Amino acid sequence: MGDIQEIDVIIKPDGTVEVKVRGAQGPTCLDLTKEMERYLGGQVAHREHTADYSQVAESVQESDRLKLGE
Repeated sequence: MGDIQEIDVIIKPDGTVEVKVRGAQGPTCLDLTKEMERYLGGQVAHREHTADYSQVAESVQESDRLKLGE
């Protein structure tokens, strides 16, 4: 996979953290955020996958939004 992978991390005023992954195919976004989730307490309050999550073609980009609890 030669494409650039990006992870956006947003820390909201209420302390929740939102993570969005771009440039990853299928469930690889979960591998990219696994350690980050662990460092942030390991409890994912809500995980939302886009329609691209189930696609694994080389040209498909994956976006995954996570809301991590405190």
